[in-house]
Amino acid sequence: MNIVLSPNPYRDRGLRAAQAARQILEKGGTAVSICLPFEVEEMSRLDIPRGIELKPLAQELEGADALVCFGGDGTILHAAREANPRRIPVLGVNLGSVGFMAELEQGELSLLSKLAAGRFGIEKRMMLEVGVRREGRIMFSELALNDAVITKGAVARVLDLEVTGDRVTISTFSGDGVVIATPTGSTAYSMAAGGPIVEPTAENIIMVPICAHSLHAKPFVLDSARTVGVRMWHGGKKSAYLSVDGGKAFRLQQGDWVECHKSSHVTRLIKLTRRNFYERINQKLGKV
Repeated sequence: MNIVLSPNPYRDRGLRAAQAARQILEKGGTAVSICLPFEVEEMSRLDIPRGIELKPLAQELEGADALVCFGGDGTILHAAREANPRRIPVLGVNLGSVGFMAELEQGELSLLSKLAAGRFGIEKRMMLEVGVRREGRIMFSELALNDAVITKGAVARVLDLEVTGDRVTISTFSGDGVVIATPTGSTAYSMAAGGPIVEPTAENIIMVPICAHSLHAKPFVLDSARTVGVRMWHGGKKSAYLSVDGGKAFRLQQGDWVECHKSSHVTRLIKLTRRNFYERINQKLGKV
């Protein structure tokens, strides 16, 4: 079994968690390589111990059976983007503040022996294909595990938005933007904006207005077969930006259609514990 460890060096100081994980996995007879999840500047002040061979992530994933990443949810989202095209399952070790998507906490690294022994399950998570259509052409395309977020620019002007399902109007409102989320993303920005918590293994599309200036703008939970569209419906020169899973923002123009629909791709998350979703919610958010 070949396993790639991908620690966020800003979270895993000195790669201590990754090194501890390597010892556990190699003791179980697993081949292990360590790869950073992103490129870092040569002069960056990172605590990388001498003697650790860091390999290119894309290269090591070609023959990998699993990817274990160390960090917060952002690290897991980045890792999933690399692993999904290769159908490689991902295991998250939480070194962040919340870490909804992580299976293990740092103090549970001993459970990695189950991974080395092949005693684990796979949980599939729905993803969205997000595209921007401009005058009939696709100008932007990305996969989302969490969400696609449309927000206003730095100037404090509200956006006038129309949200559709299969090109039928669901809602029109003025506000700071809108979140189109997967069930996995329902506990992220969507929840903070007032959206519902949806079980992550469900298959739905969640639409949540952000700071809407209307009593009638409410969140919607839609069937995963819908294509959800969003556009600015008033003229003018207001700026709007699209960000997918917290990535680099794409600037939208008047007349652009942002379209989101269920992807044929899924994210495969490794399960080593018996903790269910409700236990995780109570652990992360606190009991009522």
